[in-house]
Order: sequence, then C-alpha cells, then structure tokens
Amino acid sequence: MSPVFNFSAGPAVLPKEVLLEVQNELLDWHGTGMSVMEMSHRGKEFMQIAAEAEEDLRNLMGIPKNYHILFLQGGASTQFAMVPMNLLRGRSSIDFINSGHWSKLAIKEARKYASTNVVASGEESGYANIPPEDTWKRDPEAAYLHYTSNETIGGLEFPYVPNSGDVPLVCDMSSNFLSRPIDVSRFGCIYGGAQKNIGPAGLTIVIIRDDLLGQTVPGTPTMFDYRIHADGDSMYNTPPTFAVYVAGLVFKWLQRQGGLKAIEQRNIEKAALLYETIDTSSGFYICPVDRPFRSRMNVPFRLADESLDEAFVKAAQARNLLQLKGHRAMGGMRASIYNAMPLEGVKALCAFMQDFSKDHR
Repeated sequence: MSPVFNFSAGPAVLPKEVLLEVQNELLDWHGTGMSVMEMSHRGKEFMQIAAEAEEDLRNLMGIPKNYHILFLQGGASTQFAMVPMNLLRGRSSIDFINSGHWSKLAIKEARKYASTNVVASGEESGYANIPPEDTWKRDPEAAYLHYTSNETIGGLEFPYVPNSGDVPLVCDMSSNFLSRPIDVSRFGCIYGGAQKNIGPAGLTIVIIRDDLLGQTVPGTPTMFDYRIHADGDSMYNTPPTFAVYVAGLVFKWLQRQGGLKAIEQRNIEKAALLYETIDTSSGFYICPVDRPFRSRMNVPFRLADESLDEAFVKAAQARNLLQLKGHRAMGGMRASIYNAMPLEGVKALCAFMQDFSKDHR
C-alpha cells in the first residue's frame, strides 16, 4: 500500500517516529506497568515526564529564565479571554493586528474586557497581506499588542516579529509554533494550541514573562489566573497528561532533527516546492496570499474552475492524499504541511496536482 499523507490543519499529522514510541509505551511506560493515561499527575513518573517536556521546550526555544511555561487546557480560544484577564493590569485598551479569522475572534473576545484598537488590518486586501508597520496606528497606553503569527485558515503568516516598543507583545502562535527559531525575549506572552504542530488536541502551551503575572482583572476565575498555574507548576488541577507526554516526545524528536534551525530549513523547502507548483500552473491553481506573507504551514489555493473542486478532492484521496478540502470559511483547498509532514508527502501532492491539471485543462 502506498503511504498515506494527511494534510489536515488540526488535529494534524504527528511524526511517525513519535507515534511508534507511543505505541511501544502505551501499555507499559518504562517498566512501570502503567500507561501514561493511567498515571497520577502528582506521581513521580508523570512529574518526570512533565519536567523533561518543560526543560526540552525551554532548550529548543531558548526560553529565558524569567519566563514561565504553562501546560494548560481549553485551546487557544480560551486564551482569547485569559490574556486580557491577566494582562490588562489596570489599563483600558488593547492594540490588535487583524490578519484574518483567528485574530478577529481574539478581538471579539477581548472587547468584553477592554476597548480594542485595530492598529492594522489586512481586511481591505482580502487578508492577502498586512499594511507596513510605519502605517500602524498604535495606542502608547495599550496594555499589549496582540497578533496571530500564522492564520491557519487564510494562510497568511507574518515574515517578521512586529516591533511593539515598550508595550508587551502577545502572540497566538498556534499553527507555526516550533516551526522556526524566534527570540522569546521580544514577547510578553506566547500561546498556542498543541493540535496543529506540537501534539494531540487537549494541551495549550502558554509562555509568559514573570512580571506580567499576578495582576488579574477583578472577578477572574481561579482557573483563568496564570499566577495560580505558574505557582503550581501547571498542576493546580489535573493537566492533560497524555497530551503533555506526546508533546514531550515531539520536543525530543525535534532535537533529533537538529532543532528549530534545521526544521525551519526543511519547512522552507517544502513550502517553496508547493508554491512553485501553484505559481507555475498557468493559472490552473491560485494562491490568494501575497508572496511575502505566504504561510509555510498552511497553504490555501483555489482551482480557477471551482466546478472541479469535488473531483480534485476525490482524486487526491484515491492517491492517499487526505484532508485537502479548504475551511468552510474560505472554500477551495488547503494543504497543511507542518513539521511532521515529510518532504515526500509534499512531492507526492505536487505530482498529483500537476497530473490533475494536465487531465482537466
């Protein structure tokens, strides 16, 4: 049987090597006679797993000592509320960059807690780009500047880290987390759901600078207070233990690949190959995002003849190329090529796309 390549946007492909490790350890983790799913989160075995996962993540990203790593639940969507609850710190406004679907949802949720100032928006261009930084209309008294580094649905990715000056920078990094090196010290807070590029659904990672802890808005639920989770080493309540365990294996897998610099080069190669196939199709395939802002993780494209969409998806499935149908908000197609997607998968997709275009011109 030919290999199956899963281009789902999330929950998404995991490294085969990691899945085999999970399979091997599923019933008996390291001779304990227990599955990780059965362990007490306060037992020495799981405490070891969690500590190693945190240490490996800190080393992979070069996270400074004055930042806490939190293993939480609720997805990035819960962070749309938790971030303003924790980071307003007595201020009344928040700066936002509107880059698409997920940033719009973050803005909508934040309006429950403060006024929102959209400093820049890609809406006018159909989210094909973001206006230049020198045109942004910032509020110097804003509590923080929030942006989504990669729009999973629209396929717009920031090719740079915005300059936020003295205002803390907050980033929803859900779908390009660990896909390239970043300077964590430029951020006040980074958050992301695991199910796109880290591990299975159920885990949310928050990386937050120490000085931003402990100043929640009145009435903040205990479970929404970052300080509570930081003081409890993410064990205030039962964490998503199995998801933490698998994420930890992914961190070790990334280390074996050569770290984030090496995985970035692989991601650049995969994305370049797929975009070249789209751009050299003589208009058969169309990417709606301007070149400088094209995502390396989520590649949206349309067929010029939309009546061929269903045939494209069915033919792709017959070639074991799965989950290529675009999000309902965008239509068309979308190929998510996260860290765990091998180069062979992208080559197989490109070969199929070329064959399909020849057969349907």
